Amino acid sequence: MLFSDILLTVDFDRTLTAPDSSIPERNLTAIRYFMENGGAFTLNTGRSVPMAQSLMDIVPTNAPMLLYNGSAAYDPKSKQLLFAKPIALDMWETVKKLQKLFPQLVVEVQGIDAHYRFAENPMWDAFCDHNHCPRGFAQPGDDLGPFLKFSLYGEIRDVTVASLYDASEEELRQIDEAEALLNAKFGDYCAVFRPCARILDVQARGVSKANAARRLQKELGRKVLVCVGDGENDAAMLREADFAYAPADGVVADRFENVCACADGAIADVIYEKIPEILKKQA
Repeated sequence: MLFSDILLTVDFDRTLTAPDSSIPERNLTAIRYFMENGGAFTLNTGRSVPMAQSLMDIVPTNAPMLLYNGSAAYDPKSKQLLFAKPIALDMWETVKKLQKLFPQLVVEVQGIDAHYRFAENPMWDAFCDHNHCPRGFAQPGDDLGPFLKFSLYGEIRDVTVASLYDASEEELRQIDEAEALLNAKFGDYCAVFRPCARILDVQARGVSKANAARRLQKELGRKVLVCVGDGENDAAMLREADFAYAPADGVVADRFENVCACADGAIADVIYEKIPEILKKQA
């Protein structure tokens, strides 16, 4: 079966991966099969270029990666941004305000070459190292590249991404309040997303995984956009896709057509079962 009409973009954490951050081999086999038969496949994730670097030798793709929750498209072959939408704020003034507003949270700016912190935090350092993400300590005036995305973390108690999905009631209340305050202070310029319980991601207003996927679809000349995601920050992408699916254990599973749980190979289900159904209907 030929998949040459299809662009398939998928979220990474708890969509392509299992909850423990491992990638089911069934997914990787299916992706290779999809690409070998003409399909265009890429990630559509909140992860940055630095965090995606470690994935490039693990996850097969043949289309530019959509990163920073849709703020940029990155071509691993040329190592260039194909398009990007920076936040329309002064980065250093924003960092200063964030540190004052949220002294209890970790402030991080996700650059093109590394992630940056602005205060000592050994657990943040360990978290970046464990996830193979280049990191740095930045001071006012340092050039960190385009201001694409910043994040606020609750307490980092473990080095795994999976650990950030768990939060106490007090932590949830704290992040809820921070999200409301971010929208109040920066909402004219920024969009706030909550990829998991103890992280808030912020990027330019008007940016979304959905817009990035549609733009890439047009640039690649593919007729059909298929998207897969599990979280609230994937919901807009799934609503705007031509066909959308969620792992059965995803946060948004009650709103979209389901495939199997992420640990069982949700992407493989889409490739082996759902996309052939789409193509038969369109034949």
